[in-house]
Amino acid sequence: MPSVPLSELKTFIGKDLGHSDWLTIDQERINQFADCTEDHQFIHVDVEKAKHTPFGTTIAHGFLSLSLIPHLSSSLFIAPEGMKMGVNYGLDSVRFIQPVPVNSRVRLQVTVLDITEKNPGQWLIKSRCTLEIEGQAKPAYIAESLALCFV
Repeated sequence: MPSVPLSELKTFIGKDLGHSDWLTIDQERINQFADCTEDHQFIHVDVEKAKHTPFGTTIAHGFLSLSLIPHLSSSLFIAPEGMKMGVNYGLDSVRFIQPVPVNSRVRLQVTVLDITEKNPGQWLIKSRCTLEIEGQAKPAYIAESLALCFV
């Protein structure tokens, strides 16, 4: 996570921070997410039934793919110099564009949209996060993510 002097922080507004590494979304990950959220809808966990849907296979939960933002953005995210901690502050918007089929590889593209000082020593960083699916023209989602950084 690159550290940025506070005096230069706002120069990142509008900048593309790049792409994360690829991550494979396998059935085990989907099943584990289903277990911890108690969302066992067949489209996610029943391989045989899912074959007979328009998707032809199981798909990742939308919230599973969304929950990957912190992990996938960790190598891209800019941190204000002297940051003591950062917390998830929420999302301004999320649009799920297409599902993530099992065994797909995904990566996150991040663009900084805005940076504001909410309170002294508290910086809110708003980023557009686009989850790309390898080999697909359309992304899985586009989300506006908020991170609050404490310096």
